[in-house]
Amino acid sequence: MGAGAAPDIAGTYWATSYSAKIEVVGGGEPPLTAAGKAAYAMNQAGLRDGSMVDRARRLCVPDGVPRVLATPYPFEVFQVPAGQVTFLYEMNHQVRVIVLDKPQGKLDSLMGDPWYNGHSVGRWDGDTLVVESAGYNETTFLDAGGLPHSAAMSTLERIRKLGDRLEDIITIHDPQMYASDWQARFVYDARADVRVEDYACNDTHRDLSQVSGVQPR
Repeated sequence: MGAGAAPDIAGTYWATSYSAKIEVVGGGEPPLTAAGKAAYAMNQAGLRDGSMVDRARRLCVPDGVPRVLATPYPFEVFQVPAGQVTFLYEMNHQVRVIVLDKPQGKLDSLMGDPWYNGHSVGRWDGDTLVVESAGYNETTFLDAGGLPHSAAMSTLERIRKLGDRLEDIITIHDPQMYASDWQARFVYDARADVRVEDYACNDTHRDLSQVSGVQPR
């Protein structure tokens, strides 16, 4: 890597395990507020009795963050064009564009209507890509079990290569739903032998038998 060059995290990645329930760094449960507990209970009950729809699976809209980070499908990272990092997820063909080197505190200048995966700015801190995101569509869940968030949620991710793996540690900040900030960690294997494939929501597609935790169809 030349002087001043950004670290190279480009490539194709694939998790080896999947959990429908987000796993908190350090163990335990997310620190829900009273409002968060009420929203979570309502979401869980609605998903069980069918009065609430998991729109990411039924209507094929984007998962939102951090749920998309738990994807059991491969994804690709691109570092072109200059000034951005792009994550292309096979599942639902989701795209996250991270705009680089914007002044801190200028995230609001990029935000219009809420997006499913939020609006993001990033910067390099040594070998780590630091991503700040806000402006999330509040209709998404944080995991497949209906963990809630509010429209005021913001996140901070620290993404780096660890040998032939990619690590993403995300911090959730949402005082309306959580009594304190909390983190989740996701790790993926680099897979030079894999390419992102076509994905048709609610249709048959890639074999996920090698990913532990995925329920067989």
